[in-house]
Amino acid sequence: MPEPAYSARSHPQEDAVPTADDSAPATVPPCMATMDVVPDGDRMTVSMWGELDLGSRRLLPELYDMLTLSGGGVDLRLDAVGFCDCSGLNALLDLRTRAVDQGKTVTIRSCGIAVERLLDLTGTRELFTDSARPERPAPPAPHDTGPPVEGGQELRAEVAQLRRAMQTRPTIDLARGILMASFNLTPEAAWSVLVRTSQNTNTKLHHLAQDLVGTVRGSTLPEQVQQQLSAAVADASRPGEVAACPTGGPVEDRD
Repeated sequence: MPEPAYSARSHPQEDAVPTADDSAPATVPPCMATMDVVPDGDRMTVSMWGELDLGSRRLLPELYDMLTLSGGGVDLRLDAVGFCDCSGLNALLDLRTRAVDQGKTVTIRSCGIAVERLLDLTGTRELFTDSARPERPAPPAPHDTGPPVEGGQELRAEVAQLRRAMQTRPTIDLARGILMASFNLTPEAAWSVLVRTSQNTNTKLHHLAQDLVGTVRGSTLPEQVQQQLSAAVADASRPGEVAACPTGGPVEDRD
């Protein structure tokens, strides 16, 4: 097994973290993820482990450097990532945006359950595959008034998909925080509750998150959603524990 050519770990005292447009929040929490980088031909293979959340943005400067040094892009191996929320996904999307600007790609070669579920729920899995290589259509001929090339349509659809993922991220993270505070759940358990309730009620994840955030302002969840949420929280809670539903009803442990 080759020795990693590069290893990086974030430092809590570093507060400036770039985004795809070189803007950055004043501060971000400590990073709970670590990465190793190994050159592989004209690409860089990046293996990560730990948790990908808002603090993972501290890894972006190193990832940007590796992307610049590569000839074709970055391959991610995320098998050892035990937790990933929409903030972590947003960091990966920023890396991909930088790659597209350089005519390169970012692919996810392998991942664990946490990353796999998030990719499926947000519909962003295809953005990190070989088939997502950006195609730059040739400029139209002078006085060409024909329909746009297929590549342009695909690019617009991809941009719309990215925007949806980025717009729904804050609401989903807020809903997860509400579940953690209301039921004393871990981040992983709160995410599991959101996913299970979304699946069992056939409700899109960001719609469910919006409804949960609305309960803080006094709105009430539909009865079916309350029942499924209660069941999911009960399964995620420790044995013998009784939690209160944010809509007012108790959540009791099931056998």
